[in-house]
Amino acid sequence: MNQRYYSLDVFRGATVAFMILVNNPGTWSHAFSPLKHAPWHGRTPTDLVFPFFLFAVGNALAFVMPKLQARGNRAFWAKIAKRTLLIFVIGLFLTWFPFVRWVDDSLVWKEWVSTINPQNGIRILGVLQRIALCYFFASILIYYCKIRTIIWISSLILLFYWFACLFFGGTDPYSLANWFGTAIDFHVLGEAHMYKGEGVAFDPEGIASTVTAVVQVVLGYLVGRYIRTSTNSQDANNSNLYQVVSNLMVVAALMTLAGLFWGLIFPINKKIWTSSFVLYTSGLAIMTLSVLIWFIEIKKTNNGITRFFDVFGKNPLFIFVMSAFIPKSLALIKITHGVNEEGVQQFISPLRWFYTELCAKVPGPPEVGSFVYAISFLAFLWGICYILDKKKIYIKV
Repeated sequence: MNQRYYSLDVFRGATVAFMILVNNPGTWSHAFSPLKHAPWHGRTPTDLVFPFFLFAVGNALAFVMPKLQARGNRAFWAKIAKRTLLIFVIGLFLTWFPFVRWVDDSLVWKEWVSTINPQNGIRILGVLQRIALCYFFASILIYYCKIRTIIWISSLILLFYWFACLFFGGTDPYSLANWFGTAIDFHVLGEAHMYKGEGVAFDPEGIASTVTAVVQVVLGYLVGRYIRTSTNSQDANNSNLYQVVSNLMVVAALMTLAGLFWGLIFPINKKIWTSSFVLYTSGLAIMTLSVLIWFIEIKKTNNGITRFFDVFGKNPLFIFVMSAFIPKSLALIKITHGVNEEGVQQFISPLRWFYTELCAKVPGPPEVGSFVYAISFLAFLWGICYILDKKKIYIKV
């Protein structure tokens, strides 16, 4: 990517860094409120992270798609099919990994569907799986359609999803119990392969809500394309970029307000990825990217903060995978940790030991120790990214 678009690298890297930060607290019981998802309707800073990443995927497509279009259909389908499959399989692998779990003093195989309780099993969908599906369908739409058609189709998707929630949902169509998408997941995925974190079978990365998430990627593409085509000449200067930033800020304000107003009747909700949520978060993503362009491209800001996030942006998918792979791997290692009230020896994983023996003892409320752990883990992963960057190793799918 041209140095002129360094701000896009920083945007992508910052998004990955915050994804890792919010996904790895010392304990979920003690995390600061902004680092938690909204219980249902509403939004917190954490709820912005995933849509920002999908938006960044679209940004990247704006620079890749012209090359794919020049190579023709065969190259296009080979590229997106391979990448979609790999990302999806990696996501499924991480969900199942490490394939065994501790039960008392024995390692037990994690069954695809539990023989003891057939309602439990390995979850099929997840964050990486949604990224793969959104990338796939957005790429097809972008490759085959003109800009005006893309905008019309995206608008119709958001409207149709709203109508689907209203007409196929229950008495309260936007509630956990009555959202129509759960029935689709039940029939297609099966209860055993759905997320159970809400206390019932409900998948926040389910099939129906993935459709609107595709629009998030498309909007990222449209913004990235506008940046690329508006500043693609060799003599592009600050005047060009100033106009780009001005126009983007207007679009960002209008889209954010549209999401807020739509949210009055179609609640902003990440877990069912409502259309108002798409507009609201995309508007904020455009606003954030515009600020980065202003400081990095126009004001030529390049300091420790930009370089810190840029390192994450060089290997975003790899380091996100490592943020799950490392804790899951270390969870198989058992360290002795005192005895319980019955005098039975207790064991914890190395990362849990690091939290309980060091981070949790930091002065202040328990949220501080939990945050210190998250920052420490993020710093460790940054070190990996830094070494890879120094050695010019960039792992791409």
